[in-house]
Amino acid sequence: MKKIRFAEHVLPHTLAILTFLVVSIFFFNPVFFDGKTLQQDDIQQFKGSAKEIIDYRERTGEEALWTNSMFGGMPAYLISVQWGTEAISYLKRIVTLNLPHAVNNIFAAFISYYILLLAFRVRPYLAIAGALAFGLSSYMIIGLGAGHNARIGAIAFMPLVMAGIHLVFTNRRLLGFGLTTAGLALHLRENHVQITYYLLLIVLGYGIMQLVLAIRDKKVAALFTNVAILIPSAIIAVGTYFAPLWAVQEYSAYSIRGKSELVSEQLIDDNPDGLDKAYAFQYSNGILEPFTLLIPNFYGGGTGEFLVQDTDSKTYKALMNSGNEQMANQLASYSRAYWGPQPNTAPYYAGAIVCLLFAIGIAFADRQYVAWLVPVSIFGVMLSWGSSFESFNYFIFDHLPIYNKFRSVTFALLLILFAMPLLGLLGLEKLLSLTWKESQKKLIYPVGIVAGICFLLGITGGFGSFLADGESQLPAWFINALQDDRTSLLRSDAMRSFWFIAIFSALLWATLNKYIKAYFLPIGLVLLVLIDMVGIDARYLSKEKYVRKRDNSFFAPTEADSEILKDKSKYRVYNLQGTFSEARTSYFHQSIGGYHGAKMRRYQDLYDSALFDETNVFINDLQSGNPRYDNYNVMNMLNVKYVTYGNQRNNIIPNPAANGPVWFVQSIKQVNSPTEELAALKNTDTKNEAVLDVSKFKVPAVEADSLATISMTSYQPNELIYESNNTANGLAVFSEIYYPKGWKAYIDNQEAEIMRVNYVLRALAVPAGKHEIKFEFKPAAYYTGNKITTASSWLAILILLGTIGMSLRKND
Repeated sequence: MKKIRFAEHVLPHTLAILTFLVVSIFFFNPVFFDGKTLQQDDIQQFKGSAKEIIDYRERTGEEALWTNSMFGGMPAYLISVQWGTEAISYLKRIVTLNLPHAVNNIFAAFISYYILLLAFRVRPYLAIAGALAFGLSSYMIIGLGAGHNARIGAIAFMPLVMAGIHLVFTNRRLLGFGLTTAGLALHLRENHVQITYYLLLIVLGYGIMQLVLAIRDKKVAALFTNVAILIPSAIIAVGTYFAPLWAVQEYSAYSIRGKSELVSEQLIDDNPDGLDKAYAFQYSNGILEPFTLLIPNFYGGGTGEFLVQDTDSKTYKALMNSGNEQMANQLASYSRAYWGPQPNTAPYYAGAIVCLLFAIGIAFADRQYVAWLVPVSIFGVMLSWGSSFESFNYFIFDHLPIYNKFRSVTFALLLILFAMPLLGLLGLEKLLSLTWKESQKKLIYPVGIVAGICFLLGITGGFGSFLADGESQLPAWFINALQDDRTSLLRSDAMRSFWFIAIFSALLWATLNKYIKAYFLPIGLVLLVLIDMVGIDARYLSKEKYVRKRDNSFFAPTEADSEILKDKSKYRVYNLQGTFSEARTSYFHQSIGGYHGAKMRRYQDLYDSALFDETNVFINDLQSGNPRYDNYNVMNMLNVKYVTYGNQRNNIIPNPAANGPVWFVQSIKQVNSPTEELAALKNTDTKNEAVLDVSKFKVPAVEADSLATISMTSYQPNELIYESNNTANGLAVFSEIYYPKGWKAYIDNQEAEIMRVNYVLRALAVPAGKHEIKFEFKPAAYYTGNKITTASSWLAILILLGTIGMSLRKND
């Protein structure tokens, strides 16, 4: 075992951890010193959607696995489930020093990227700067502010996986095996499949590079040995995620990411086996928008920034001098600083110095790494263009496996954000091994190009229109003010980036010419990166984004909530305000709306093809003063007892015709396909008739019985009990969403077949007599898969500890 030298083997890593800790505390200081927490928009929505699940867990100590609080009912897999991953959770707490939630993901990103750079032989003090640049990229900070904790957590552990793989391929196999296993387990624990997909693209690029090298150097046998080592590592890591993976994979076939069963062109989108293109590419970068990696306000800033907020702006002054207060108030809504194509965004900034380093990396790093990271970066940028580059991205969407399951393609910029600090510091390491005389001719190109772009844009302001779609119709005097302000924003940030590049270039020149001690370079680089990144991040994570931990004002019941909650029966609420874009209603009530990116496909079909039109009819009837409650068949079968359109008591519309939680129908309308089923539902009295797709289910022998009764006697999210009394065989329809993977039905403890009727609901053929009917949700994905997950999680921990210990002994 090699002797450990404190200054060489301990001090750099200790300083790195302390730096990351101090930066985390400083940047998120309201969390540590003011007892506050981040106000994350998506987390507030999560609290609404998960309320029933969490309440059940706290009350029983068990997992509900299903919730009826959103979209009439759906599995809880992608909302809140505690899987058997406690061991991996403990590991994350250790890696992140048990820092508070949200902060811990940024600290994890620092640690992971630092380890990645060390694995690629970047010296520790330079690696600190690279780790800070990665963790503080505005991509990460904006994601946290939005509440995308799973996405940011998954990104944070990506570098750890890549570090482990690289160690295996550079003859540090033992440590690489353990690090890959643990890193991938930590990454998968965050449960963000889209980020895992991007990680696979990075690994695929690395694998192609290694394959080419193996063929060139005639070392194919060694390549296969390394792959053979990584396969069990991946299997064990996937085992730690086996239960959620099984559950999510099972559910995805029934979600909007699965294949549509409809065939009518009027009822389905252009991509029946995945997301609709319009939906998937709703957030697409403009062709020049990736320039925000270098100049954050290249496109004006974020969609939440308005020029009228600055009293010194020309837009504000123009409106104040317009002489027409009403028109000025209307035009103020068009004063967004952002003028790109996206409906909601903020700039993803990599850092001016990181962009310069990336260019240096292209010029100086080993060609094998350039050949890996540059194509990956270009591919990420091209994917982020989405609908702005239709010919490429529509082809990728239709042909790249699994890719059509994801939306928000701008997230693909993660590929270049991952690559930039790594390639940049690999290039810097190579550059520092050269003298000024050896490097100056080659160095002038990356510095000149990157600095020149910033300087040129800082002087000229660019050559764009500085107008978003539709703004050309605004008054000319207002357009001129908008263009002047947006040009000013671009010029200001371009010069800001130029000066950071100039200062670092001067520092680099002085180091290469030995005018200053070598240790000034990493110190200066760390400070410049911090000043640069924190300055931009503060625009999108200001102190106003923090709230007191006990601030629950968002979930304070409104007058409407309090009034509805007086009703203790089983019903659903239909909030007309943002039906599919808010989950606050779900916090208090069982809602037919909600907020989630993976609602059930059939439920979306139902809304698009039936409920949407019915809602318009309902609103028109209300406005005419003639609501016909018995005619709203879809709302009634979903047991919508209350419709709301505001927070006041008088914003509630009771529906006296709701079908209730369960009822017997008098007849069955037979159809031959899902398309016919959905079409027939529009003209069906759901109280008395059920629509059954006979291509999926056999028609039960039932008789009309107007005196038959059935009622719910017990409710839990995952267990429903009813009592029935009927003199003839009947068909009971339950206002519960049909999902075959886990729900079981029992009539007097004898299992019965659950049928799907009315396109989304459950039904049972109930024999004559008095019966107890019970539904239970016990998916094998959880009860069986969790055993594998638990065992694999502890095995991953043992492998990590064992490989670290053995590596230290062998000095691996």
